[in-house]
Formats: sequence, structure tokens, C-alpha cells
Amino acid sequence: MTFIFRNRTQAGQMLATKLTDYADKADTIVIGLTRGGVPVAYEIAKKLNLPLDICIVRKLGLPGYEELAIGAIASDGIRILNDRIINELGITIETIDAIATKELLELKRRESLYRGNLPYPNLSGKRIILVDDGIATGSTIRAAIGILKQENPKQIVLAVPVAPLAVYEDLKAEVDQVVCLITPEPFYNVGMRYEDFSQVSDEEVNYLLNQSRLALASYSN
Repeated sequence: MTFIFRNRTQAGQMLATKLTDYADKADTIVIGLTRGGVPVAYEIAKKLNLPLDICIVRKLGLPGYEELAIGAIASDGIRILNDRIINELGITIETIDAIATKELLELKRRESLYRGNLPYPNLSGKRIILVDDGIATGSTIRAAIGILKQENPKQIVLAVPVAPLAVYEDLKAEVDQVVCLITPEPFYNVGMRYEDFSQVSDEEVNYLLNQSRLALASYSN
């Protein structure tokens, strides 16, 4: 039987044990995908004594079947589309544009809520540990990788608790390293691999970001 994580906290703690080579590295930052990836990323950043920041990407869900990702969008307009599903279902560009417009509004709202007046981190020449709570189709994480590559990082390490084996293998070609704890087959969905996969709130994201900043400030003093 494939391992089941208790919650995102446990998943992050387990991932952190696989990333100890990056502990206390001044050139390294942990980036969590909002919202579900942030509790996982928080545990990694805490264990490795690294700064924590966020990447906001929105899934483009098929109307009426929102869990089915036909792609993803990032804040600067980067789109990653699942051409196979789009072609199979005959989804028009007008439908995709309408979904993307709606999701971009929510993306901008979250960006303002989570970051406020705080500046974006300078990622040029940095090693990024990109974290999510799991990968299904790969559309969302690919959008995040696309936006982060524009920042000219030194290295991108992708860290996730669970992903389909085929997606895990494909992503190895897109980043410098992939750390994934389990690759169950058949996959079904990410939530099946957690006892508690309840939705992460805006308040929890802000709380964890603030806690991480306070912990680093305390350590540096």
C-alpha cells in the first residue's frame, strides 16, 4: 500500500530530510506555490533555516469540472496549456481566454493580499527550492517554473511530496533536480495521498509567511 501523509506539515518535514545539503545556504530560498504548497514549504524553510517566499499561479479549470486542469496562468501572463485535453474536448480559445481572465483577477487579489508592500525577492543567481503539496497533470508547476526561470536563478530544485511517475520523469528535464517522496501508480489525485487535505486559507498563508520572516530575523540577530 502506498504511503499516506497525515497532512501538509508532515509532508514538508519529510521533504526537508531529503534537502539537508541546502541548509543555511545564503544563496538559497524556498518558494511555496500558493496556497497548498506554502505549509509544505514553511516546514522546509524552518528546518533548513532558509527564507520563505511565494509564487502565485492559478490553475485553469474546465467550467463545470474545475478540478480538471486545462492549463495554468502566472501573474505576468505566462500560460501553460494542456493541449491534449484541450484538443480532446474541443475547448475553444475564447473559452480559455475567459477562464484565464477570471483567474488572473484572483491571482492579482492574492498577490496584493499576501505580499502587500513587500518587495519581490531578487532571485537572480539564487538557488530556488520550489515546493508544492503535490503534482497531478503538471500544468501549474510548469507555469511556476516558467515564471521563475525568467528571474535567472542559478538553480531550480523542485520538491514535492507526491506526483505521477510519468510527470515526475518529464519534470526532470525542466529543472535541475526533482525531489519527490512517492510516485504512486495508479495516481488518481493528490488529495487521495493525504489524510487531511483541507483547503489552506489566506490567513494561514499570511501567518506562515510572517512566522518565517520573524524566525529568520531572530536568528540573524
